[in-house]
Amino acid sequence: MRPPPMQTDRRASRSVAARVLWSFLPGSVPAMARANYRREALSAVFLPFALAATEGSIISVLVRVAYEGRVDPILLNLAVGVLAAAPAMANITSFVWVRLSHGLPKIPFINALQVAVVVMVLAIAACPRTGTGLVVTTLSVVLGRAAWTGLITLRSTVWRYNYRRDVRARITGKITTIQVVMMALLGIGLGQAMDLDERAFRVMLPVGAALGLVGVWHYSRIRVRHEWALLASEKKTGGQTASFNPWSMVVTLREDRAFARFMAAQFLLGMGNMMALAPLVLIVREQFGFGYLASMVVVNSIPLGLMPVFIPFWARLIDRSHIVRFRIIHCWSFVLTLSLMFLGITTGQVWLVVLGAIAKGAAFGGATLAWNLGHLDYAPKGKETQYMGVHVTLTGVRGALAPMVGVTVYTLAASSGFALNPGTWTYAMCLVVTLCGTAAFFVLAGDPALHERLRSDPIEAAPPSRSVV
Repeated sequence: MRPPPMQTDRRASRSVAARVLWSFLPGSVPAMARANYRREALSAVFLPFALAATEGSIISVLVRVAYEGRVDPILLNLAVGVLAAAPAMANITSFVWVRLSHGLPKIPFINALQVAVVVMVLAIAACPRTGTGLVVTTLSVVLGRAAWTGLITLRSTVWRYNYRRDVRARITGKITTIQVVMMALLGIGLGQAMDLDERAFRVMLPVGAALGLVGVWHYSRIRVRHEWALLASEKKTGGQTASFNPWSMVVTLREDRAFARFMAAQFLLGMGNMMALAPLVLIVREQFGFGYLASMVVVNSIPLGLMPVFIPFWARLIDRSHIVRFRIIHCWSFVLTLSLMFLGITTGQVWLVVLGAIAKGAAFGGATLAWNLGHLDYAPKGKETQYMGVHVTLTGVRGALAPMVGVTVYTLAASSGFALNPGTWTYAMCLVVTLCGTAAFFVLAGDPALHERLRSDPIEAAPPSRSVV
C-alpha cells in the first residue's frame, strides 16, 4: 500500500533537508580536512555577530536612517558612501598585513586581527547620534574593515595549505555560506530591532562582540598543514617580496603580465559593481521610502541569504576550470543584476528592484569564491600571500573610488533637475562599466599566454574530479 501523497512530500522534504544539513557537517569533506573545517565552520557561525556591525550593506543602512535629520544631509550621504565602500576600501591596507605577517605563524596573527574587529564594534556601540558620533562610527568601521582585510589576505594562504585544489572551492564555499547566512539573518534581526526601538544597537552590538570572541577562540584551534615549509619559504626571501612599499605591487604585476591583465579585467568588473551599492542605500530610502527593515532586506539580506543557493553551482564550476574561464560565464550574472536594478529604479517598480537583489545573490555566490581563490591560479608556490596582497590592494583602490563616484553621480544628478531620476543615471553608468569589464574577460580568454598556462594546469589538463564534498 502506497503512503498518501502528502506523507511522501514530507518524507522527501525531510530527505532534502537532511542532505543539505549533511553537506555542511565535517563528515562531508575529505578526512584530512575535517578537523580544520569543523573549527573554521564554527568560527564562521560566531564571528558574524561582531562583523555585521562593520559590513557595508548593514552599517550604511543603519546610519542612513538613524542619522537622518540629525546631521547635514550632504555629510550623511558622503558618510554612507564611505561606509558602503569601507569593506572594499580597507583592502588598500593589504600589503601592510602582508609585510607584518611575513615569516610569522598565520593563525595567531589572524586572531589578533579578529580581536581588533571586536574592539571597533564596541566603539561603534558607544557612539552618540551627533556629527561627532557619525565621524567616530565611520572611522571605527574603516579601521575594523582594515583589520578584516588582514584576515582575508592571510586566509587564502591557509586555505591553499589546508584544502586540496580540486575540492578547495567547495570547502571554502561551505564556510562562506555559513558566514553569509549568518550575516543575512543578523541584518534582518538588527533591522527589525531598530524599527522597534532605535536604541537597540546599544545592547545588540556588545552582545554580538561577546559572541564574536567565541568565533575567535574556535579559529585559534586551526592548524596550518606544512606551515613550517610556508614560513621557511617566506623567511628565505628576507622580506624582499613583502614590503610596505606599493612599488612591490607594481613589480609583481610587471613580472607576471598574465596576472596583470587578469587584474585589469577584474578592476573594471569590480568598479561597476562597487559603484552601485551606496546609491542603492540612498535610493531605497529617498525614492521608495523604506525604513530599517525593508532597506536591510533589499540591500543586504536578500543578496546574502540567496548566496548559499548558488555557491554550490559556482563552486563546482570554479573547481573544474581556470579562473578566467569561470569569469566569462560568471560576469553575465552581474550584468543581469544591474539591468534589473536599472529598470526597477527607472520605472519605480519595487518588484524589479527585488528581482535585481535576487540576481545579486546569484552573482555574489560566484563572486565571493572567485575573489578569494582566483589569484591562486596564477600565484607560484610560496607567493600566495604576495599575489593575494596585490589582488586585495587593487580591490582597495577601486573600493576607495567606486562608491564615492556612485554617490557623487547620484548627488549631482539629483541637484541638476534632469527629467530622469538620479538613480537611473547612476545605474546606467554602473551597467556600462560592468559591460566593459565583461568584454575585458572575453578578450583575456583569447590571450595565448593564458592558453599556455592552461596546458600546465592539472585541473584543466585532467578529467573533472569525481570527488564529492
